Amino acid sequence: MKQIKIEGQHILSGTINISGAKNSAVALVPASLLSDEEVKIDNIPNISDIDALNEILEYLGATVKREGTLMIIDSRNIENKEIPEEISKKLRASYYFMAALLGKYKKVEMYFPGGCSIGARPIDQTLKTFKALGAKIKEEGNKYLVTAEKLVGTTVQLDMPSVGATINTLLVAVKAEGITVLKNAAKEPEIVSVATFLNNMGAKIIGAGTSKITIEGVKHLGSCFTEVIPDRIEAGTYLIAGALIGKNLTIKNIIPEHISSLIEKLKEMGIEMSIGKDYITVSKSDNLKPIKVKTLGYPGFPTDLQQPLTALLTQIDGESILEETIYENRFQNVKYLNKMGSDIIINDRTIKVKGKTELKGTTVEATDLRAGACMVLAGLIAKGETTITEIKHVLRGYENIIGKLQNVGAKITLEEI
Repeated sequence: MKQIKIEGQHILSGTINISGAKNSAVALVPASLLSDEEVKIDNIPNISDIDALNEILEYLGATVKREGTLMIIDSRNIENKEIPEEISKKLRASYYFMAALLGKYKKVEMYFPGGCSIGARPIDQTLKTFKALGAKIKEEGNKYLVTAEKLVGTTVQLDMPSVGATINTLLVAVKAEGITVLKNAAKEPEIVSVATFLNNMGAKIIGAGTSKITIEGVKHLGSCFTEVIPDRIEAGTYLIAGALIGKNLTIKNIIPEHISSLIEKLKEMGIEMSIGKDYITVSKSDNLKPIKVKTLGYPGFPTDLQQPLTALLTQIDGESILEETIYENRFQNVKYLNKMGSDIIINDRTIKVKGKTELKGTTVEATDLRAGACMVLAGLIAKGETTITEIKHVLRGYENIIGKLQNVGAKITLEEI
């Protein structure tokens, strides 16, 4: 087991380079199975979620080479066999294999995916799409057998703009007969990234990034190259760190438009930033104003930045209100922030953060990926030493978080226990 130790209250100054987006890469890697040839994906982040996907690829018989941030995948000789629970449960993104294998072979057998326990994360919208295209689904406990004599394009309307269901629709519909029209689609940049990847292979997808996506099925998908977009959640996390305890901290290799909702909220608080084409420089500001935040699908405020932002809200004079509309169990960080000295009250899906409060170092737990990021941010500003346990969740989604923070002045270490 590993844990993180942080000596707080050290100013962060310098440059942090943002890695490829976790939420994009974990979809692109399974999507590679749809190609009948070799594909190359660059700017792959070095995180444990990618290692877990790599394990599934190799289990199925794909040839995988990793050269730095480049991943070369040849799936011409894969065997479409049952994906066992011990590897599918490692991350939720394993269910992208369900759609890719169904699209390519008209059959897939695997267990319900894993991931962070941040609330109900059903795959009903994905299964709805599978059924609409002609698949039959057999459930045995948490095991799924999905088969189709043939997949035929149709019009599908999602009950909610789910990112996972939108990506899974792309993956299964590219090999279906005819045209599939997906309505109420999610609009996240990661969806555009997957559609671009598939189109580079030879797919015919238009409308990605809007609420209506049209997919014309094709018989063959070939070789291609794509590059993972910068991680907007990693960028947002370090931008919040700079607002907390930065002095001319530059977050580089980003697309500012992708975190515009966070930028606007930081401006509303009174944070001053210098925004360039691919960077933002930020410093800690005093006399910040309380705000109200409501998480929404893109381009609204991302649920993945809700927990990291809470650490910053503890340092604002007055009462801030944060409403979580995506996941009902995404306030697990609050218990540990209050243990450190914050004053936060949970009321169903809303929290009230009363500040400004002094945080003091203690032992806390990373209950999930973004809660872990929140604990890291809290540790950076806390008085004394903070120990964070269960940090496997943090390492799932943040490449070299220890090294990146050390390079800009943080006193942070990763320890074996």
